[in-house]
Amino acid sequence: MAINWQTYQADNVWDELIAPNGRARKGGAALKTALGKLDDSELLERRHAAELAIRSMGITFTVYSGEGSDTIDRDWPFDIIPRLVMKTEWDEITKGLIQRVKALNLFIDDIYHKQQIIEDGVLPRQYIDKSKDFRPECMGISPPHGMWAHICGSDLVRGGDGTMYVLEDNLRVPSGVSYMLENREVMKRVFPELFSDYLIHPVDDYPTELAKCLRSLNPNNNRSPQLAVLTPGIYNSAYFEHAYLANAMAAELVEGRDLEVGKDDYLYMRTIQGLVRVDVLYRRIDDSFLDPEVFNPESALGVPGIMRAWRAGKVALANAPGCGVADDKVIYTYVPDIIEYYLGEKPLISNVPSYRCVEKDHRDYVLDNLDKLVVKPANESGGYGMLIGPKASKKERDQFARQIRANPRNYMAQPMLNLSTSPTLIDANAEPRHLDLRPFILSGANHYVTTGGLTRVAMRKGSIVVNSSQGGGSKDTWVVDPQ
Repeated sequence: MAINWQTYQADNVWDELIAPNGRARKGGAALKTALGKLDDSELLERRHAAELAIRSMGITFTVYSGEGSDTIDRDWPFDIIPRLVMKTEWDEITKGLIQRVKALNLFIDDIYHKQQIIEDGVLPRQYIDKSKDFRPECMGISPPHGMWAHICGSDLVRGGDGTMYVLEDNLRVPSGVSYMLENREVMKRVFPELFSDYLIHPVDDYPTELAKCLRSLNPNNNRSPQLAVLTPGIYNSAYFEHAYLANAMAAELVEGRDLEVGKDDYLYMRTIQGLVRVDVLYRRIDDSFLDPEVFNPESALGVPGIMRAWRAGKVALANAPGCGVADDKVIYTYVPDIIEYYLGEKPLISNVPSYRCVEKDHRDYVLDNLDKLVVKPANESGGYGMLIGPKASKKERDQFARQIRANPRNYMAQPMLNLSTSPTLIDANAEPRHLDLRPFILSGANHYVTTGGLTRVAMRKGSIVVNSSQGGGSKDTWVVDPQ
């Protein structure tokens, strides 16, 4: 048997490939036909080939077992049916994402200087004063080009009517781009014939563009700046990505113990030949662990004095410390206002409608409708710490109500979107599964947006939790021209 598209039902949800009439959406006919020609054994053979490729390429992710510091390495979960996005739509998404990161970078720069957006009454001061990721230590610092969030991963979702929304912004240490790149390599091995049927826009230029972005931040006058990637080490869940990107950029992969700040305030890397100056550091550790002289004094992951070197303009840090102030999910609710305030423009991509629990009328509505809403803590990630109201028990909702009343600043809520679906191979048949999409935006001397992104898919039927740490998988994302 082959995939029976006549029985494929997306349950009144926008499906990325199949329209309600059962026909392929624009651009998807060749993919639907090609998949429909494969019988069960051929489909399973292709999936097995993908699993072998992932294993042989060493594509893994790390999850924490919940028992002390124990970790488990798992093969990257991957679905062989790609997600298609038309290039015309992607061009509009690109404009919207660039608009968004421009405004967010202006906002962060303002917060660490004049705080004019607060003085003008657009944003209440309490949101900054009580922000977990506002760093007073960054006040007055001016990074190159006024950019703070150099690498951003904004999560996009499509609602029931086909409208694309920004679900959240990830500005501190966004991860996942290496999996986007490896997904493409796996698909080339598994379905080489489909690449002759489509003009699929490439994503493999990302490491080159990332290196170009990082070099543009060089605060020193040397023509060939030394780049390094700072990793917490092999037990970090994103270590595969750290190593992958360092290798792809011909940058050094370092840990905090490999670095030191000299008496001249430059950052140096220890090598067997002696100390080598580092001009730009792509750091993949959180602010609080970055410099034990300034933040957590017990941190063994960071580099003593690195904030001093950054403030002196002797090294560039990407992303800049303090940029997480705009990564707050409550600040997210103000992004449309931030765009209008700094750019004088309407947002090109809308936010998901949201409620701020710190505001009494919003809080009252949320508490009265917990069974209909998704409630998120301001600074958690990975799908942790949130309440999916329609799927939660009364006990769980009551517990969250107590947490909201105790600390309303830490919570915001959104309606549970009817997320779009895409055909996903379950056993030997295609079934609809909910998904999101994380493109990556680079901001240095110029802006760059990946032509596609990391599509994450909830492999469990009916689930909207797409994170790999909680049972989600991924798909290759094809930005294609009309056929």
